[in-house]
Amino acid sequence: MLTYDQTAPSLYGAQPTSTNLVPVMPATNGLRAQPHHRHIWIITGPAGCGKSTVGKHIADSLELPYIEGDEYHPKANIEKMGNGIPLTDADRWDWLILLREQSVRELETGASGVVVTCSALKKKYRDVIRVASYNNVKVVVHFVYLQATEEMLMARVRARPGHYMKDNMVRSQFESLEEPDHDELSKDVLAVDVSGTMPQVQALALGLVQEVLKQDSLPTAA
Repeated sequence: MLTYDQTAPSLYGAQPTSTNLVPVMPATNGLRAQPHHRHIWIITGPAGCGKSTVGKHIADSLELPYIEGDEYHPKANIEKMGNGIPLTDADRWDWLILLREQSVRELETGASGVVVTCSALKKKYRDVIRVASYNNVKVVVHFVYLQATEEMLMARVRARPGHYMKDNMVRSQFESLEEPDHDELSKDVLAVDVSGTMPQVQALALGLVQEVLKQDSLPTAA
């Protein structure tokens, strides 16, 4: 399933008169596509769906900064997951806020966007990150949801030696998972079926992201 509503009002609302973001440096010659917004791309889904691989591909292809969400978990969270203990909502709040704040900091340095990996299993977790756009109307948050079956992801996680995420954690993540609903899919979620090969999934995800950026850009003289 590949879904995105290109008429989402968050992309085409009234432009602000001022922001605290550093301007994107203009091209030195010719024409360039000038984005109206700064974009936070959250690559989401349960363990084993390919968040890091897809996220790095998008970041490298678009020359955007990349944030690996797992690296921002506190030690206590990593120990819990390594011992097969599911994280609670309380374990996740500070982590989600940290990822949101770090994403905004990247934009404030002048980046036109940032790619972040984060499971964001529940709607309320995604809502925590959406606050970034509430605080600054020049910022738009998008979720690239990598959709897969539990059986597929169990097999992938079992094949990852040394990673702290165990296969029983995949089951607990699916128990917690709240797939994006129709409202989310019509506003800020791109859903990508990851049952194909990884190069196919990377190409699909990147193509959808590029289409959103195309919709949010106008050619202007340098």
